[in-house]
Amino acid sequence: MTATLTQGAFSEKFRAMHPFAQTQEIAALQEVVEEIRELKREKNAVILSHFYMSPELQVHHKDGGIADFVGDSLGLSVAAKSVEADNIIFCGVKFMAETAKILNPAKQVLLPSFEAGCSLAESITGADVRKLKAQYPGVPVVAYINTYAETKAEADICCTSRNAMDIARSFDSDRLIFLPDLFMGRNLQTRIKAETGKELILWEGKCEVHEQFTPQRINGLKMMYPEAQVLVHWEVPDDTVADALTGAGGVVGSTSDILRFVGESKSRQFILGSECDLGATLRGLYPEKEFIVPCIKCPHMKQITIQRTLQALRAIGTESERLYTVDLEEGIRQKALLPIERMLAFS
Repeated sequence: MTATLTQGAFSEKFRAMHPFAQTQEIAALQEVVEEIRELKREKNAVILSHFYMSPELQVHHKDGGIADFVGDSLGLSVAAKSVEADNIIFCGVKFMAETAKILNPAKQVLLPSFEAGCSLAESITGADVRKLKAQYPGVPVVAYINTYAETKAEADICCTSRNAMDIARSFDSDRLIFLPDLFMGRNLQTRIKAETGKELILWEGKCEVHEQFTPQRINGLKMMYPEAQVLVHWEVPDDTVADALTGAGGVVGSTSDILRFVGESKSRQFILGSECDLGATLRGLYPEKEFIVPCIKCPHMKQITIQRTLQALRAIGTESERLYTVDLEEGIRQKALLPIERMLAFS
């Protein structure tokens, strides 16, 4: 009876997030979900899942799904630090799993696919940061969370899109090195310059998903849906942000800013300028509202599937476990820990 109730809860939540799902598809997913839920108990494991994961990976355990925590980069970092289970299965990309290992080194962190990289994280290295520091001696370095451990290790502080403004305000310096996202840096620069007069020295990194949200794409949707408010992430091109919010209203911000804005808005219709499956998150949270979502998927995030998550859980305690285990050189881990902890002080 309990299994039946759990399956019913999963089906209801999954359909809210993915309304066109077929009954046969849901039934097949439920079989995998039940095995994962059982393996989590047997292997003393928890699953952390990002908002950009496919809907079946975002359904919370209490709703009959597999995720013990669903969140953005900052929320996942906070959750990872407090995990008490022996094993953390990270349904996100590699830099996120690394952050979990940095914050909670006593736990085993497993990533269901090491093909889950990030165009932003790959745009800069620790050596690049050292060159920037030599070029701009004494200028503080703020590294976006979307970086690998070796890059974080060279920064003064990390940030997420949720706390970047507060962190920028906290420095006395009139210049900051912000890396690696160029568009996020430009969007932040506009606000930071107006509020504090600070200058940001930027890197040329870009998110291959968010850079596709051009003014033409968003403005075309605004013409089709003139009553819709626009939701855009900090990482979209700055000219898109300038155009998108003109007249239509809406928000530019982090994933959490977007979720909160929709919950507080009286509008019934929204255009989303972010990863496709954030649309699934929004539909699940606000089923009474309509979301127009250009379905641009992150190819790296989509390397994490429910089947690969199951395989990672099955591997715990076997020789195959090493294929999924996140390991960091201890010196790098310790150096990267301080800027992350400084970031968490702003959460």
